Parts: sequence; structure tokens; C-alpha cells
Amino acid sequence: MTTVPRPFIPVARPHVGEAEKRAVMEVLDSGQLAAGPRVEAFERAFAAYIGARHAIAVNSGTAALVVALQAHGVGPGDEVITTPFSFIATATSIIACGATPVFVDIDPFDLNLDPEKVEDAITERTKAILPVHLYGHPARISELAELAEDFSLALIEDAAQAHGAEHAGRRVGTFGTGCFSFYPTKNMTTGEGGMITTNDDEIARRARIIRNHGQEVRYRHDLFGLNWRMQDLNAAIGLAQLEQLEGWTRARIANAEHLSSLIRGFETPRVREGDRHVFHQYTIRVPRDRDRLQQQLQEAGIGTAIHYPVPIHQQPIIRELGLGEGAFPVAEAAAAQVLSLPVHPGLEPEDVEYIAATLNRLRG
Repeated sequence: MTTVPRPFIPVARPHVGEAEKRAVMEVLDSGQLAAGPRVEAFERAFAAYIGARHAIAVNSGTAALVVALQAHGVGPGDEVITTPFSFIATATSIIACGATPVFVDIDPFDLNLDPEKVEDAITERTKAILPVHLYGHPARISELAELAEDFSLALIEDAAQAHGAEHAGRRVGTFGTGCFSFYPTKNMTTGEGGMITTNDDEIARRARIIRNHGQEVRYRHDLFGLNWRMQDLNAAIGLAQLEQLEGWTRARIANAEHLSSLIRGFETPRVREGDRHVFHQYTIRVPRDRDRLQQQLQEAGIGTAIHYPVPIHQQPIIRELGLGEGAFPVAEAAAAQVLSLPVHPGLEPEDVEYIAATLNRLRG
């Protein structure tokens, strides 16, 4: 009897269906390919979804960070406190503005910036605090917002992985200035793109100017800016995806809960009481032989990923800050142990059960 091979389970699977295809064709037929009415509609819809007064669409999550920092006046000589455990763009966006990233170690519970360590890092040059809602779990954002207010600092939320995540009954991206990514593997996509959210009218005005070559009136350039604009093609995809986001999020949460109920012998993701984790990633801790386990899972037809194998402070381009091994032990331990498993809404219950059973078997 021939056994049919099980299809490979990828760690991420972007969903693009008929609604997105129709939306793109409508834009192509309209002839309005650059920023136009779809971008404006997407901004309104996303602002309503997040619960913010303003949403400003840009062409990537990195652009969202750079424009948000510039809108808050971050520039040469300034310092921005952030996490060493994130994608490199969190730090390079600060550097792109001429400022210096100042790293603070992370909370071992959720691997997000630890508020208890932030105050000691504040100096007279500190301009902003930039936490990341890593993997879709909210940072301790109320505490960070209080610190920002006490020291008159900007609070910029890197919510690239946290569309719809909630803390204290509010969605992330509303505590400070939110920065979202719509890269293809995110919880929703526009193909490529980003969004800034804010309740501050002046920050919104400045962000709109900066994303458009620094001009509010055509050919009058009042602020330094570049072309960070989103196109109508991307916004059309985003509008179609946004309508499906809550359903996909509920599926991610259900898959994560199912995995956690089945997996044995590994530290699985924890969710702080009162928070909503949207599981952009479902990340376990593997204290030893992680690379070998990853290879074994690959051979068993299960895709995985490591987010992130090298902390930012140990990256070659950051070495000039002089932060070597041991500077941030919690972040360094996480980088050596984390392993992300499939959790996307394309999984079937039998896929989840196979992932857990395979992991338990390999653990022995």
C-alpha cells in the first residue's frame, strides 16, 4: 500500500483571494495607480479598526517608523530607547533619522521591552521610547506610556506584528504613535506597505507632509521628506484584507491555544492577563539543540523560523555602539532559544495536531 506524502506545512502562508484580485483589477481599470481614493478609504477604515483619530498610509513598515520618528522631531543628537530583540528596522529607522538607539533588555515573560529598566536609560538627550509588540503580544504599554508622559518623551509603538492586539481594552497603536507593517507574511498584507496611527492632529499633519517629499502645498517643501507614499493598488488589497482580519485573527488565536494544549516539554507562548495576543508568531523556547530540532521538523514537513537569531546590539552595523556579549542577557538567551512554529489561519486542525505530535515525538 502506497502512503501519500503529507503536504509541507509552511511557517507562513499569505492569503490572497478573489476579493483582493477584484480590487486590484478595479484599480487597474480606473487608471488611478498612485495615491488616490483607495488610499484615503484604507486610511479611514484602518483608523476605525484601530480606534485612532488618524491613519497615514506609507509604502512599508520601515517607512512608518522613519516618518513617525521624524514627525516627532527626532534627529541628530537625540536618543531613542528601544529593544535589542526585534527586526533590525526597529533600530535602523532611528539611525536613519540621525539619532542613536539606546537598548534596554527585555521582559522574559513576553520578550518585549522591560519598563522597569527603561527609566535608568533616560538621559537629557532622550527624545522617545520605541517599544515593539513582538510576535503580536502587547508590550507593557500602559507603563511605558506613563514613563513617556512623566519625562515628556514621544511614545512610538512598533506594532508591525500586532494588528488588532489589545492591552487594557484598547488596541495597540492608540497609546502613542503606532507603526504597522503590511509585508506579505504579516497578519494582513497590502503586498508591501505600512500605516501610522495617531490621535495627535499635529503629528498626523507632519506625517502626511513628510511622506510626500515634505510638501503640504505642491512644490513647496516645508519639511524634509521623501517619497514614502502608498499606491492605490496596495490600498485596494489592504481594504479587502482588513475585512477578513478579525476572522483570521480568531483562527490564529484558536490555533495557538490548540498547540499549547498539546505540546509537552517546551515553554510555549504566554499571554498576560487582560491582553490580546494576535499570534503573528507562535514561538516556543528550545533550551538546547534548537538547530537540530529545526532540521528535524523540516525533514518531517514542518516549516519553522527563528525570530531573531542575532540580537540587534550584536549586529555588525551596530557594533560601533560597543555593546558586546552579555550586555542584554535576557535578549541574548531568547535569541539562542526561540523557534517559531506555523500558526497561520490556513492550518487545519489535523495540521496543528501533527505539528504538536511531531514536536513531542522529537523531544522524546
